[in-house]
Amino acid sequence: MAAAAIPPVFDTDFAPGTGSPVEVATGVLRVAAPNRGPYTFTGTNSFLLGGDPLALVDPGPDDPAHLGALLQAIGGRSVAAILLTHTHKDHSALAPRLKAETGAPVWFGGRHRLSRKPRPFEWNAVDGASDWALEPDRTLTDRDILEIGGTQIEVIATPGHCANHLCFGLPDTGRLLSGDHVMGWNSTLVSVPDGSMADYLDSLRKLIALPYRHYLPAHGGAIEDGPDYTRALLAHREMRNAQIAEAVRGGARRLGELLQAIYPKLSLALVPAALMVLKAHIEYLEDAGIVSVRRGVTGTTIRLA
Repeated sequence: MAAAAIPPVFDTDFAPGTGSPVEVATGVLRVAAPNRGPYTFTGTNSFLLGGDPLALVDPGPDDPAHLGALLQAIGGRSVAAILLTHTHKDHSALAPRLKAETGAPVWFGGRHRLSRKPRPFEWNAVDGASDWALEPDRTLTDRDILEIGGTQIEVIATPGHCANHLCFGLPDTGRLLSGDHVMGWNSTLVSVPDGSMADYLDSLRKLIALPYRHYLPAHGGAIEDGPDYTRALLAHREMRNAQIAEAVRGGARRLGELLQAIYPKLSLALVPAALMVLKAHIEYLEDAGIVSVRRGVTGTTIRLA
């Protein structure tokens, strides 16, 4: 019998030093935004890379205090580019104001878009959190190499959390800015049709195969062994797929029944996120031919295929 997968160990003991620049590696400063919350943990981590000029990754929410903290951390240096891991507003909303202050162009993986076409009457739960209007000055693509202020940055497309998600590798240091794709404090929210569980799992496998070892997420603290931790996240998601299939085999047919079977002790505050992730897993299992799903005005019914 194969050994059970070791679940990821989440690190919720993190002091962000909100508003102050923290050197997390040579040539890498973190400035945490004051947007603590159930989906953002201690706030969004903005990163300043390189010397002069520098690159700024994920300016964060449109918050005057955070704008001031970033400008202070930048000092008199020039900003060659503002890079976005993706276009959820907790990462991107400050970009226009920061561009106006610094003159730096905004580069990311293309305008916000859904991972698939929405079904009739389907509600996108993260529509209001998405930055639909923001347009890139340059659209970054997988394996682009950027040279900014003596720092080499590799662009790595990692769709899943949303369709235009990117990670940024620093080849000279073995570090990876992992955005919301891999975080140490919690598993990543995947909400269809904005995101895709199939894409998310494929992107986890992609990162595992890359040489980057030390991850710097956009929320929470650093992950010392990124590939090992990512393997645990992948195993956790695969275990969840198996749990859902087993619950359906045992008679669960509705989302509420699956919620009770999979998350029996979940607090009410976390129910919306759990339902989003359940829907993403169910869609994955449906596409894999493991379950069949009937969607109607009275709700969703799930059965084994």
